[in-house]
Amino acid sequence: MAERLLLTGASGFVGRQLLGPLAARGFELHAVARRPGAGLGPGVDAGVDAGAAHWHAVDLRDEGMVRALLRDIRPGLLLHAAWEVTPGRFWTAPENADWLRLSLALGEQFVAQGGRRLLGLGSCAEYDWDGEGVSPWAETRRLVPATPYGQAKAALAAGWAALGERQGVSVAWARLFHLFGAGEAAARLVPSVLRALRRGEPVEIGSGRPVRDFTDTAAIGRALAALAALAASPVTGPVNVASGAPVTIRALVERLGRLAGRPELLRLGALPDRPGEPPAMVAAVGRLRREVGWTERPCLARDLARLVADEAPVAG
Repeated sequence: MAERLLLTGASGFVGRQLLGPLAARGFELHAVARRPGAGLGPGVDAGVDAGAAHWHAVDLRDEGMVRALLRDIRPGLLLHAAWEVTPGRFWTAPENADWLRLSLALGEQFVAQGGRRLLGLGSCAEYDWDGEGVSPWAETRRLVPATPYGQAKAALAAGWAALGERQGVSVAWARLFHLFGAGEAAARLVPSVLRALRRGEPVEIGSGRPVRDFTDTAAIGRALAALAALAASPVTGPVNVASGAPVTIRALVERLGRLAGRPELLRLGALPDRPGEPPAMVAAVGRLRREVGWTERPCLARDLARLVADEAPVAG
């Protein structure tokens, strides 16, 4: 019998890319969204459409609806991808506290209905941005979140870990780094740069010197599915889920300029760098490769080229 898995945030930026990989691994997939299947479309991994899952229209802020859902489907695994991630405000949004509260309750209710494995999505924002050393950041790095978003994610990871120890269930925590991909919000780095280039507008950014770890969400979806699938001998605790490949923001933006055919529009150094910006944020991915067994090597140049080719030019 197929393992029953509940995926929250299933039509979101990351969640939509989990549909294909989870279905391919044989899960009986139950997908939760306020608007089931909304926003899927070009770029969903593995050619899978909304029909790959049993969809449930549930607002996770309604605890009664959540209890009823868990009682009705009784999933063995929970992959929690839902959160407040509105660009430009999620770092400090008061909703982070709300999502922490409801996510802690979700975990408790899931376990009460017989759930056996929890997998949550965390962030590199949980780590100490001012700690010694610049890269790579291992899962053992000190946790000193600098933002309400990072603080809420770290608190949820700790709460679920305690729940797992108390109730004897398996808990894994995937820390994501920097993402791009299909369906990305227009205000984020990659789509905003592409939009300006296609309109023939100058792109003003900072120095571009900071080093980051960028990964296509399609690859992230496959990695997360591998982590979720370890029901027989699961990896537990924090796991960095990223490419592990360093790239400067300058190199990323210059590649976008070449792909769009408008490199002359880039204005590197036109804006000041943000104060307190870590010089490098790159994941150590040893646990992901050795213990989870996800050995795929994402290629930034290839994935950016595919993204640019797949997206229609912006009019105007």
